[in-house]
Amino acid sequence: MEFLDELATLHQAQWGHLNPEMTLLGRKELIAGAAGKKAIPSVFIALVENELAGFAAIIPHDMEDRPDLTPWLAAVYVKEEFRRQGIASKLVTRCEQEGAELNVSTLYLYTNSASGLYEKLGWSLLEQYEHKGAVVDIMCKRIQLFGNE
Repeated sequence: MEFLDELATLHQAQWGHLNPEMTLLGRKELIAGAAGKKAIPSVFIALVENELAGFAAIIPHDMEDRPDLTPWLAAVYVKEEFRRQGIASKLVTRCEQEGAELNVSTLYLYTNSASGLYEKLGWSLLEQYEHKGAVVDIMCKRIQLFGNE
């Protein structure tokens, strides 16, 4: 919770244009509601020497017009000075682990610029889709559930 203000500010700067009616306070409330619990939604942060380096989340829905796909890996972000150090990959892997612990069989995400990263991490292109005026890649990954080898 000590990073809540910074998380909300970074999230607003990165994705505020996709949901302009969402205020900074609204983002803080959503993030606070997803912090510190073993459930969906969940938020994970990466720290480097006690500085916030990045974050990622698992949320129920990331596209209101695709309610058939759930849950989603969302809001994967690494501050510029910490990029190319494997932090995004670790955050994605941590979200996948959380999904497995919560008995999620498949996770979804959408991206318009990072498909290559996700493919390297074992994600597959499900389809290209027009979302809020841009063509994005919807990707998915089957999650290995604990106890199911």
